[in-house]
Amino acid sequence: MRKLAPKTRSAYIRAVRKFAKFLGKSPDTATDEDLRRFQLHLIDQGTSPITLNATIVGLNFLFEVTLGRPEAMAKMQSVRVPHKLPVILSKDEVTRLIACVGHIKHQTALSLAYGTGLRVGEVVALKVGDIDSKRMTLRVEQGKGHKDRYAMLSPVLLERLRVWWRVARAQGKILEGGWLFPGLDPLQSLSTRQLNRAIHDAATMAKIDKRVSMHTLRHSFATHLLEQKVDIRVIQVLLGHQRLDTTAHYVQVATDVLREVISPLETLQPS
Repeated sequence: MRKLAPKTRSAYIRAVRKFAKFLGKSPDTATDEDLRRFQLHLIDQGTSPITLNATIVGLNFLFEVTLGRPEAMAKMQSVRVPHKLPVILSKDEVTRLIACVGHIKHQTALSLAYGTGLRVGEVVALKVGDIDSKRMTLRVEQGKGHKDRYAMLSPVLLERLRVWWRVARAQGKILEGGWLFPGLDPLQSLSTRQLNRAIHDAATMAKIDKRVSMHTLRHSFATHLLEQKVDIRVIQVLLGHQRLDTTAHYVQVATDVLREVISPLETLQPS
């Protein structure tokens, strides 16, 4: 009824299943003390703050919405998630990483992820018709938050996409109006898991010691734009962030921006 995303629905069901297993009986019979004991159990197991909070959200939906028993959640408390700076690749590391990707499909997908800042789920959901070469834009349909937006295409990235399209069309892998990055079955898109596996393998081959994922390319895209003096509000739009303070986190890792702050201080002499 609420049209929640499939991943959200799966997360809610997973949370309830986990609680039912702990309780040993139907979760609708649980008391607020049962829920408190379950949270302590998760903490004792070393559950991460993100997973713990996600579990609480799922159970909150069950008791507040499904069962109409909000008072049962009285003793459940979300926990603070430690703030960690994102891993950022240098431009040289990005170049080496992409060069080490063995398959042209994966290489093009990673190039697009870095060149546009798209999330991995948005990359695999692209279709050929989303590319507008005249306006040099890429249409992102129903990204995070169920919102459409446009990403900008550079001439270099557009040429890479054309090369991939010609290769894939010649092999019959891209169907008319189909996925830009199809899976083994052209009727299905490439999976996010396959792309994450490709980037991990490429990072190993490129001898990059940092912990790299597809989201690292998005972080690097934003940081490099900030270092090139692109207005942070423009970066916010390109990333599809609702709040500016989310985008502002990249100021903490943009080395050129930090140097501008540090440099004037270095000229000050103690009185």
